[in-house]
Amino acid sequence: MSEGMVSVSGRLREMLSTFDAEAYSGSECAVIAEDLAMTEKACMAARVLAAARAVKEHAHRERGFTDGERWLAIQSGSTRHDARRVLETAGRLGDCPDTRQAFLAGLVSLAQAFEIAAAEADTPGGETELLGVARSGDLSEVRDHARDRKLAVTDVDELHRHQHAARRFRHWKDRAGMVCFTAALPPETGVPFVHRLELAAFRARKAAGEQRETWEAHAADAFAQIISGATPGRPLRPELVIVCDINAWRRGHGHPGEVCHILDGGPIPVQVARQLCEDVFLKAVITDGLNVHTVKHFGRYRPAELRTALDLGKPPGFSGAKCVDCGRRWGLQWDHINPVANRGPTSFDNLAGRCWIDHQAKTERDRQAGLLGPNPPNHHTKRRDPSRRPEQRGNGP
Repeated sequence: MSEGMVSVSGRLREMLSTFDAEAYSGSECAVIAEDLAMTEKACMAARVLAAARAVKEHAHRERGFTDGERWLAIQSGSTRHDARRVLETAGRLGDCPDTRQAFLAGLVSLAQAFEIAAAEADTPGGETELLGVARSGDLSEVRDHARDRKLAVTDVDELHRHQHAARRFRHWKDRAGMVCFTAALPPETGVPFVHRLELAAFRARKAAGEQRETWEAHAADAFAQIISGATPGRPLRPELVIVCDINAWRRGHGHPGEVCHILDGGPIPVQVARQLCEDVFLKAVITDGLNVHTVKHFGRYRPAELRTALDLGKPPGFSGAKCVDCGRRWGLQWDHINPVANRGPTSFDNLAGRCWIDHQAKTERDRQAGLLGPNPPNHHTKRRDPSRRPEQRGNGP
């Protein structure tokens, strides 16, 4: 049996060694890329399970290695940390048979399988849901759903203690002599820091005009400015926004179903929220869990109260604004559902967050529907409100 598997993989490598993308059309290459992506994931699954079995049976010692992680790292050209993660994933897949089968079928990646297996170990019962997310989404969506499940069932005081204990900072130099960092901060300190950094980077990128560099470059400059204390200008918005149920706020602790969280940062104890109000540039939003009511205003100006309500996202979760069409959280523009040209009000109920692409598409639909009048304002190309910080996931635009 092993000879057959080795023979098949050998023939596949031989075919791939002569692959020339220029010999195929673009459409054919798309099909090949999709199929090979599944094959790659299936091969990874077989390799992971075979490696785990080999290490479990100490077969690596027959090859002169006393450490199974080092043997696996050398075979895969990775690090011992990556090898340890592979073995950990293989071990957890025994409790996730559906994920194991989907992994072997090439339907999910190693990273997705790791997140699903880890989430199932933390909060059992969510494997089917997370598998559905993995099959239709990317790794970040799986991570987001897994995190949300864990936060929803974790005691908020225990979560806060764990976050505080897990804070860390590490730095090193890379081959070019660049000083690199990795860090983890609890939300009450990490969220305001990120808000300050994003705002400073957004200002620098906007001021640079056509000469602007990548978002990462401007963010690096902003980081250096913050550390040196030389960040110019006053923040245009609070660095921390806390949403808390009014009853929980009054009594000093929450009951099931009562929200208390940092916008973009997750749940925190009510007592921590109240303590933060004493020494942080903070905006506290007290809610009874019902709809947000705002005064309607005809025109494009958005009062501060309305901007805050829009930033919070939809009740009762208040998990932050996102594009109503694609779910993107970065670079949102506020679209009038019923256009201003059609007497649509600037109100909470008539505004929807949309990314630039979806905003353009919505504007074109409104134009074709005759809602923008004979000389429609070109509002889909308007500049972003500078008081709206650039929301981002991952590494930015």
